[in-house]
Order: sequence, then C-alpha cells, then structure tokens
Amino acid sequence: MVIPLTATAYISLMTNGIRYIKPEEVPQERLAMIFGAGILANGQPTPMLADRVKAAVKLYQIGRVKKLLMTGDNSRVSYNEVRSMQQYAHGLGVPMKDIALDYAGFSTYESCYRAHQIFGLHEAVVVTQNYHLPRAIYTCRQFGLDTVGLGTPDIEIYGLWGMIPYLRREMFANVKALWEVHITRPQPTFLGRFEKI
Repeated sequence: MVIPLTATAYISLMTNGIRYIKPEEVPQERLAMIFGAGILANGQPTPMLADRVKAAVKLYQIGRVKKLLMTGDNSRVSYNEVRSMQQYAHGLGVPMKDIALDYAGFSTYESCYRAHQIFGLHEAVVVTQNYHLPRAIYTCRQFGLDTVGLGTPDIEIYGLWGMIPYLRREMFANVKALWEVHITRPQPTFLGRFEKI
C-alpha cells in the first residue's frame, strides 16, 4: 500500500492550490472539460455524472467558461456517455453550439491526451468529483494543458462507506497515471483528425 498512498499524496500535493470547490472561485477560462462517469439503463447520467454536468453548467451560467467539452465513452452504439451529458446540459439551458463532444475519452489519460492533441486545448477547467480531481488536473497538465479544477461533492453526498470503493480504486489509478504520463506515454485508443474548438 505504500506506493499507492505515496502516489496519491504526491498528485494531491502537486495540484494543491488549483483545485476549487465553489464555482465562483474558479478563474475564468474559455472552456470546461467534463469527464464521463457512466449512464443508466435508460440513457440518463448516473448521479455522479449528473453532479459533474450541473457543476459545469453553473460555471457556464456565471460566465466562468464559454464552452463545455464532454469527454466519455461511446465505444458501442448502445452506450453513449457524451450524448447523454450533452442532452442533460442542454436541458439545463446550455445551447448546443457551446457543447463539444469527445466520443473517445475512454479514460482520464485518453481524455486529457485527446483534449490537447485532437481539440487543440491549452487551458481548461476540469470538472469531476473531489476524489478524482487531483489526478484529472495532474494528467491534463502533463499534456500541456494549463489546467485548474472544480470538484463536486462526493463523500458529503454518498457517504464514506459509499465512497470507499472509489477511493481505493483511485489510489491505484494514481500509480497508473504516473507510470503512463512519465514512462510509457501510450497513444489513446483513437486519435483521428484535428478538431479545433
């Protein structure tokens, strides 16, 4: 357990001071990037994903960002995270023209890689739960994105017991993140043509 704990502490330390919990405190940026977190059988966002989208919409509504990039899994026809996120944000009042979609964001690593290489981003606000936020910021920064983050509540909503599987998984994901961004640098599953936002 020493390595996962050390990796988690390191990533948290390296992103300290650029993580926010209130939308009003987030510096103005052109775009917010929202990571997928699963959809339900009826195609609606899971509660965690809905929390992420609502937080990003709040940033949009108060003028902290002008566009939203939804990045998630659309690896099969019957599973489309980004379309679900788009429709949810549109239902909250965001015009379709201000929502961009990354259908091949199969992981945090791939989403950050593609944000820079495919969508030409150099800065962004990343939006996700607090437990995931340090890794999301750290990974994106390793690809040249000047990134800050807005964290949505997790333990406060889902309780410590409900979050234990996520927290445990995140510790090992932090080890993998350091390995990928500093050592192996694998290409994402799909690259594709450049689509400047």
